[in-house]
Amino acid sequence: MSSAGVTALSPVPRELLLSPNGYYTPLHLSLDHEFIFIYLSYSGSLTPMRVLPYDTIESVKLKIQKAEGLPSLTNKQKLVCDGRELARSNSLLKEYGVTEGNILHLVIRLSDLQTISVRTSSGKEFTFQVERCRDVGYVKQQIAQKEKRFADPEKQEVVCNGELLEDQRLIDDICSKYSDAVIHLFVRVKHAEVRTGQDELSIVAKELNDTEDYEVSETNIKRKYDVSKEDTGREYGAEPIVSRKALDRDLLLEPVIVNKKIELASNIWNMINSTYEGLDSGNYPIRSAEGTGGAYFMLDSTGQKYVSVFKPIDEEPMAVNNPRGLPFSVDGEGLKKGTRVGQGAFREVAAYILDHPMSGRRSLFGDEKGFAGVPPTVMVKCLHKGFNHPGDLTTKIGSLQMFMENNGSCEDMGPGAFPVKEVHKITVLDMRLANADRHAGNILIGKEEENDQAVLIPIDHGYCFPTSWYILFALTEMFKLCFLLLDMGGKCVIYRLQDFAAPDSMIFNQFEDCTFEWLYWPQTRQQYSAEIIDYIKSLNADEDIALLKFHGWDLPLECARTLQISTMLLKKGVERGMTPFAIGSLMCRESLNKESVIEGIVKAALDSVLPGTSEATYLEAVSEIMDQHLDEIASSIS
Repeated sequence: MSSAGVTALSPVPRELLLSPNGYYTPLHLSLDHEFIFIYLSYSGSLTPMRVLPYDTIESVKLKIQKAEGLPSLTNKQKLVCDGRELARSNSLLKEYGVTEGNILHLVIRLSDLQTISVRTSSGKEFTFQVERCRDVGYVKQQIAQKEKRFADPEKQEVVCNGELLEDQRLIDDICSKYSDAVIHLFVRVKHAEVRTGQDELSIVAKELNDTEDYEVSETNIKRKYDVSKEDTGREYGAEPIVSRKALDRDLLLEPVIVNKKIELASNIWNMINSTYEGLDSGNYPIRSAEGTGGAYFMLDSTGQKYVSVFKPIDEEPMAVNNPRGLPFSVDGEGLKKGTRVGQGAFREVAAYILDHPMSGRRSLFGDEKGFAGVPPTVMVKCLHKGFNHPGDLTTKIGSLQMFMENNGSCEDMGPGAFPVKEVHKITVLDMRLANADRHAGNILIGKEEENDQAVLIPIDHGYCFPTSWYILFALTEMFKLCFLLLDMGGKCVIYRLQDFAAPDSMIFNQFEDCTFEWLYWPQTRQQYSAEIIDYIKSLNADEDIALLKFHGWDLPLECARTLQISTMLLKKGVERGMTPFAIGSLMCRESLNKESVIEGIVKAALDSVLPGTSEATYLEAVSEIMDQHLDEIASSIS
């Protein structure tokens, strides 16, 4: 975006700018003409910043940390500029192409936010999310903006579980004392008569993984979704098939199943049923206040615990209905190189499908936990007015993932406390899927029920399977249906494969944005155990591709290549006794402008084969060149 365009949008004068130490400095006092002026977009407002083109992303985050009124946790921030996340902390602004007048969008990661449910003495109720680093005084200010009776924060009293909270009390401290998905507060006028009982809402610390025993049957499914045999037997056409009765009630939730041979596992049905009952009970979806896309926490029928997280495809980063104010992607490229807007939900489901249990390939009918512990995930259609609907109320299509009880993310503690086996499981998953967005904030920390041992739970796999940015996935009819950008001028837009065709000479795999934060963890420098090595040896990319096709995702050439090559590298590395760190380093760039080893191997293989060469011959070339590189690395180490 040009500086002229930004100036027109900006509600603030250019004279006040953030200096390198984070404080505002008048423009006319600056004598350093190397500085450039950019704008920080956060919570709907623009803040001008003065930076150097040679500033690193980390240093920019530090300036934001020191600025008054902006989020203070540097390692929890994400910056997005011109449709791309500035993910590498040690890279320079100029390397990402940040220039005069650009807008940097600031987003906060999920682990920093806490959902607050407030009930006032006048009987009004509302829910919002705040950063855990905030205090009760800040919560009072948010309440004052929502309720006229409490417009003066000095006259408010906030009660939690019968305890009167002081203004200086941190939200994080309350979270530590009352561990729950939602903190319930009661607000009254100061010095008013103290009432007890139902007005003083307490923290309900139920086990979040408790599930009811639902009887899964054809009759039950009809009762939950009001879908007849005639409806379920139809083929998916140009418009989503929904129940007429459900539409009249403005409520619908049902799984999207292409292959009639697929029978969902009981734990997935339980998740869907619990989510539907929560919506049917009047519990609105709670949209996360952080992140780059629309993600909604779905409550159970009691409204006291989360059961799932819904991510609509039309609210993904840079999609047409994105609620974060990110720019719309004109060419369809996502925030990460090699990803497409509107396909994150498919990747979320694919990561669950390919997370095979230790005992063997995932059963289509079982509830067995996957090797890395990816939460159960399924594609669904959902209609509810609580989602982001800039236009008419429409049915959303997206991924529904089971909410997992956790004690925070890996950002909240040092990596030295994580079990080696748990870290190694994550490394195997990420390298197989060529994950382009693995950071500590999307690895949750849970506990095994049997022995109370810590387990790591990987989430957010919308940036797996990167491919050439200009190649659209070859989708089946269902996924063509699902890949809708809704409400653009009141019409639905379907991207078609032929609209994005590219010459064969331009096709190559993109591993450019593969990032694994666990590369910096000490556990990754240890050898894989014999058990994990056996699991890696059992992996078969051809079978994985066939399995995804069975579920309705017919992987095109480029995406299949990514899976084939990443699985090949993982298996060959293990055969040579390489550690997760050694293998993962081959997939990640040392710096923004220096190609990774795997990128060099892919390009060398393309140069070594003739145009029109079969895919099998090309993969053989990749294998041979990869062997040469790995043998050289192994000999240099020995």
